[in-house]
This record gives sequence, structure tokens and C-alpha cells, in this order.
Amino acid sequence: MVLREVLAGYFGLAVAAASAARVLPPVLPQGRPRGRTIVLGCGKAAAAMAEVAASTLEGEVCGCVVTRYGHGPRQTTGAIEVIEAGHPVPDAASLDAGRRIRAIAASATADDRVIFLVSGGGSALMCDPVPGLSLEEKREITAHLVRSGMAIGDINLVRRHLSQVKGGRLAAAAAAAAGDMHTYLISDVVGDDPAAIASGPSIACRHEPERAIALLAQSGWTVTTALAESIRRAAVIEAPVHPVQIIANGRTALDALTEAARTDGWNVIRPADDLSGDAAEVGRVHAAQVLDLAKRPGCHLFVTGGELTVEVRDRRGRGGPNLEYLTGLMAELPEGAPIAALAADSDGIDGSEDNAGGFFDCATRAATTTCQAALATNDSYGLFKRIGGLIMTGPTRTNVNDIRMIAVITP
Repeated sequence: MVLREVLAGYFGLAVAAASAARVLPPVLPQGRPRGRTIVLGCGKAAAAMAEVAASTLEGEVCGCVVTRYGHGPRQTTGAIEVIEAGHPVPDAASLDAGRRIRAIAASATADDRVIFLVSGGGSALMCDPVPGLSLEEKREITAHLVRSGMAIGDINLVRRHLSQVKGGRLAAAAAAAAGDMHTYLISDVVGDDPAAIASGPSIACRHEPERAIALLAQSGWTVTTALAESIRRAAVIEAPVHPVQIIANGRTALDALTEAARTDGWNVIRPADDLSGDAAEVGRVHAAQVLDLAKRPGCHLFVTGGELTVEVRDRRGRGGPNLEYLTGLMAELPEGAPIAALAADSDGIDGSEDNAGGFFDCATRAATTTCQAALATNDSYGLFKRIGGLIMTGPTRTNVNDIRMIAVITP
């Protein structure tokens, strides 16, 4: 239990380092424009970012942001409206938010300052489908892509071609204020491509309708002629080019964790901040690496970040990428290995469950055959519930990918 608390404490430090309260105040513009400051945003950190904007910016501040249910404001956001909506699949509130935010953007004038506050999760939370695409069809496509195991960057490329507010279209709506426009991003995307974070609502980016169509088809979705034409018709926009700043990412969190652990005497091994790929398979690979570490005396902490994916084979199963990763790791460890591990999503939600991730050590780990059965049915949640390994944090109101730690203690 003590080691669990130590690793959970490092996770908390990592999350706090990437919080809006820590990273946003120093970068917001000072002074006031001739007109209003319009704050528009989306994502799991949007309400926390709106709180900072409301308390920091000068002059008349208004606007609207959308966040996930349960991730709403804990302090006042003033005249910045906060809408809560569905994630990872958009719902009616997502549609209302998309239309509301686009209308406010379109009201901007040359005297106004427009600030976009964007974080991961915004792709589902702010929804305004292209003409010819219904909300229900958009929901079905989104759910299909999430289950397919497709990389999040490819998912977001498809989604921005299905939307009137993504892929720079929100900034295009506010083009009258292009002279005083700013975007601040908390990144949950491996590689930190601004156009991929929440599908880039304010980012001038290259549009690739034929690639979007091809990715949809490769995922197994039947692309009708009507859907293909809707994607092609919506492909051309002119989004204003303006200052864009990534204010936190996975590295921000992992740097804080690493500093604290080294201060405490751990030998920190940090091979990759930006891993992608199948969660269980990455867990298996890491098992071999930490078993090699176990041959060396000392207290070693193997730390990685990035965003892994799960291919859903059994829709009745429960569990997200972090639990699948831990299950793959456990399956390859021999009984009694001096290893403990914690893996959790920085937003407090592993996939779409109520846990952030999980923990196991040599006293609680499940047998290899049990792990293999859980992976075959995508039921890593049930496995970790049985061993008492679920990590519950509730919404953290930030989102900088997964944080994974494997502790190896050898006399």
C-alpha cells in the first residue's frame, strides 16, 4: 500500500504541473482591447482554463466553452458560459455547444480580442456536423472510430472533415478579429500537432478530404456517395493565421514526476514520452525491459508517456488503454517479480470508465492465464476491480495523455 501511495503521489504531482491554474496565467495577453475579449474553448480542461481567463484578463470578458460532464467549473467563470456535453461520443449538448460557440465567434469585430482555449476531448464535446450529415450519423461514426483502434491523430483528421467548427473553421468564423487572435493549447496528442488537438478548431491546417474518406473506409465504415460528397464540399476554408502556443503537454507532467522521484532517490529511466500503439502489446514489451532492470540492485522507476489504443474485440468488456497496458505487463511477469506499476490517464478517465487507471504489485498481481482471459474479452476493468487495483481520481480538468510508472526494487 505504501508503494501504491508513492506512485499515486507522483501521478498527482504530474497532473498538477499540467493544470490550467499552473500553466495558463503567465501566457495570457495583458492589457485590454478596444472592444471585448471573447473566450471560446473546448476540451476536458476548458472549464478550468475559463476560470483562469475570467480571473486574469482585463476589460469586458465574455464567451463560451464546452467541457465533459463532471469537468465543469469549481470557481466563477464570470460571463464566460460553460456547457457540459458528451464524450467520447457527441450528444445533443455537444451540438448545442458547437452552434453556440460558432455564433459567438461570428459576432467578433475588429475591435475585439478572441482567445481560443483548447484541450483534448474537444473533438466530441463541440459538434456541428457539415451539411448533409446528421448528429446521429456523426455519433455512429465517432463510436465506430473509437472502437476501431485507429490512432487518435487519424480519428481527429476524419472528425475535422465532418465538422463546421473544427480544422480552423471556428477561427474562420471569427476572422474579423484576426488582428488580435490567440490560441492556447493543452496537448493530449503525441507529437503536439496543434491541428490534431481537439481537431484544431482554431488552427489553419491542410485539408485532406480524400485521405479522410480513405481512413473511414479502412476503418470498416461504409462511405456512401452522399457522405463522401459532404466531406469534399466542406474541405476548403481560409482560417486566420495567428499566435498559437502549447502551454502544457505530456512532457510537462513527466518532467515534474521525474524531478520529484529523483529527489526521492529513484533511478528514473524515461525511454519515451510519446508512445503510441496497442496498449497490451506495449505492456508486454515493457515487461521484458523491466525484468532486465530487476537484475540490477537499486530502486528503479521506469516512466513513459504518450497515448496507447485498444482494439475492441468484445463490446461487453470494460477497460481502457491504461488497464489493458497493465494487464499486458502483468501477463509477462513471473510470480514474485519485484515489480509494481501504476498507469493512469491524466484526465482522470481511462477510456470511458470511471477510473483513471490501475495499480498492481507482486502481492496483488493476477496469474498469467487470468490476464490473458481479460485481454481476450477486453475486461481489464473487471480484473483490476477483483484485485483491488482500480485508481479513482475523478475529473482532473486537464488532459496530457497517459502517465505510466513501473517501480523495480531489487536489494
